[in-house]
Amino acid sequence: MSDTDAPYTLDDVTVVMGTYNEEAAIDAVLSDIETVTDGRASVVCVDGSSDRTPAIAREHGAHVVEQEPRGYGVAVRAALLAADTPVVVTTDCDDTYPMERIPAFLDYVNEGYDVVSGDRLYWGAEEMPPFNRLGNAAFAALASLLVGERVHDTTTGMRAYRREVIETIEWTQNTGLSAELLLRPLCRGYDVLEVPIEYDERLGETKLDPLEGGAEILGSILKVCAEERLF
Repeated sequence: MSDTDAPYTLDDVTVVMGTYNEEAAIDAVLSDIETVTDGRASVVCVDGSSDRTPAIAREHGAHVVEQEPRGYGVAVRAALLAADTPVVVTTDCDDTYPMERIPAFLDYVNEGYDVVSGDRLYWGAEEMPPFNRLGNAAFAALASLLVGERVHDTTTGMRAYRREVIETIEWTQNTGLSAELLLRPLCRGYDVLEVPIEYDERLGETKLDPLEGGAEILGSILKVCAEERLF
């Protein structure tokens, strides 16, 4: 954004998420988004659910794209590309992320950052299972080594992006998309800011096997960094 451009407002924000059988949490997440943005931000959900998740999302006015369930990254990538506003915020649909931080993320974008990434590990992420905390700390340490700068949380689901970042980069990963969404912008010289955020216990049951998912995320970190010619 140049000095002559007007700052983005909440009307310029779309919050996107992939949803899969999250009827226990989706109402709370969308209600929080409506509250903190005064109903001004758009919402896109890409959904493969067999429960009432898409119906609840539509009741909140969200744009719902229904597709066969093909994994986290496929859904989130489709949601990102369906957004048509200058600023896109990703989140998960399990009520673990603080939607009240959306205005602050927008402020950082208006300060000139291309990507604003929520760091769950800064305050310990005590509601996260210990095995997941350990794995995420290891992913961050590896990414820091490969990228050559300190990375705090590679797999957070809450970030804000300038639209051109989303459109310029080809996103290829599925389970590891969350790591790719941070690492490729870092490797390509975009202005990336990690900021501490709170992290709450999820509502509903997790769909991700920590061992299988962790192995896929590790593979994605190595693949993305190799493709960006970091090693």
